[in-house]
Amino acid sequence: MFQDWRRDRLTKRVKPGDGRPLKRFRWWQLLNRGLMHLRITGEDGQPVDYAVSVGYLGDAKTGEVMARLYLDGRLHAESKSPAVFPVPGGVIEVATSAFGLKRCHYVTEDGAARQLVPDSRSAEGRRARFDSSHPVWSRWIGVISLILIGIGVVLVLLELAEQLTAIPPVAESIGAFVSPVQLPLWLTITLGIGAVAGSTERALRLRYRWFLDGAAG
Repeated sequence: MFQDWRRDRLTKRVKPGDGRPLKRFRWWQLLNRGLMHLRITGEDGQPVDYAVSVGYLGDAKTGEVMARLYLDGRLHAESKSPAVFPVPGGVIEVATSAFGLKRCHYVTEDGAARQLVPDSRSAEGRRARFDSSHPVWSRWIGVISLILIGIGVVLVLLELAEQLTAIPPVAESIGAFVSPVQLPLWLTITLGIGAVAGSTERALRLRYRWFLDGAAG
């Protein structure tokens, strides 16, 4: 019930597009734009092409991260993220995190979901191509990403516990906690960058878990 209410609320804030053409993906947009594609059967029984373009750095005027839906190469609708776009047979759900896309799926009326196909020129498309051509290396990179994020999350939790128990009423009640891990500043910064890199890599595969990537963010 909550999912249905949330979907209805997000659908209502979708605004119609102005028909402007979809701009092709450029190499300098690798870090600030996502572009995903979907081909489905339209209401007239003919195939139609949808594309979802997301600018990760936010709209130039409002600063909000916008998701824009294109139909056969023309702007059909737009909404700030997270977004739900009604399309024939279901909806397209779009959500972003601090590191890129965390969801861009076509969800049919019966609840089946499939991820849209990333543009081959985008960072997500290049990561998908690497996964296809080098599956073993791809899995190892995924494992390393998880390890880097895990280390970052542990450090954040230890630091948070130390600061919370430093509050006088808390310290008097349960005692002060001193983190057993005391790292030099350069190593802390390096591990923080590693956690960000790990979450960014996972975003390229549209992998997101709030307790991992959310904490890294």
